[in-house]
Amino acid sequence: MNLSLVNTIVSALSSEVALIIAIGIGTLLAVFGALKPFTEKSIAARRMEPRRRGVSVTSISVESDSPAPGGLAAALIPQNEDERRQVANALARAGFLGHNAVAKYYIIRLGFGLGLPLLLCGGLLFARTPHAPEVLASYLGGLSAPQIAQHIAVLTGIGFFAPAYWLKSRIAKRKLAIEEAFPNMLDLLQVGVEAGMGFDQALLKVAIEIQSAAPELAEEMIVLLSEIQAGRDRDRALMRMARRTAIDEMTSFVNVVMQSSRFGTSMSDALTVYAEEMRVAREMKAQEKANKLPVQMSAVLAALMLPSLIALVLAPIVIRYMSAFG
Repeated sequence: MNLSLVNTIVSALSSEVALIIAIGIGTLLAVFGALKPFTEKSIAARRMEPRRRGVSVTSISVESDSPAPGGLAAALIPQNEDERRQVANALARAGFLGHNAVAKYYIIRLGFGLGLPLLLCGGLLFARTPHAPEVLASYLGGLSAPQIAQHIAVLTGIGFFAPAYWLKSRIAKRKLAIEEAFPNMLDLLQVGVEAGMGFDQALLKVAIEIQSAAPELAEEMIVLLSEIQAGRDRDRALMRMARRTAIDEMTSFVNVVMQSSRFGTSMSDALTVYAEEMRVAREMKAQEKANKLPVQMSAVLAALMLPSLIALVLAPIVIRYMSAFG
């Protein structure tokens, strides 16, 4: 059975199939060629890069240690350091902190961008065999060469941009999860410091306690402690955590901790004051959301009530008109 299936597939490799493969390869080259101007920097931007290299980017981005790619990786990973850093920042905010995260990300994008069109070509070949399902054979078998080129272009775009869209969605979900879990973490940390624990010990204890309820925030705290234990400066590790999370509450928390350790003030008092400010800010944010509800509900109520009111007002007029002139 397998040999007959293979022979049938091989016999289906006619000139039309060769034309389909040629159209697919040409479409892929055209799509990647069309995308190149949007991903390549202009000459003016490249000339301005040496002037910007003197400006520290640590204030606006996560420091990445990804070296310049070489070998086969150079064909997949951007050579520009700023572009690699931006991708590394996005991956770090999504929770991917591996050394080869950037390379894996581009390999996945390229794999999807090439894999989906190749899957379509395989489906076109299989649709010409007698073992193909009738639905698949009727749909793929009826495609013309321009339609096949359109399908390949669409699948290439989906495969290339879908990982980027998924990455943005993961960043947004992770950021929201950290924002929701941050107040509870702050309260637990305040209790631990007031109980006499050291700051690092309290962080570790809180990370263990909230690991099941808030794994994203617990992971960030564990990464922070790991960097400190590995010899990185505490202030620098705290700033890296604030930039990875990219939330205002975490940035304010890091500033409070850094100023407290710098000026020698009590960490417990600083966390107590900041926790009170956080409660006030959360209450004001909740009041702001509550004040927006009537405005948001009015549009929905109007959209649901106006059709019925219009029908109620116009229905008698329409009935009388139809009875009088009908």
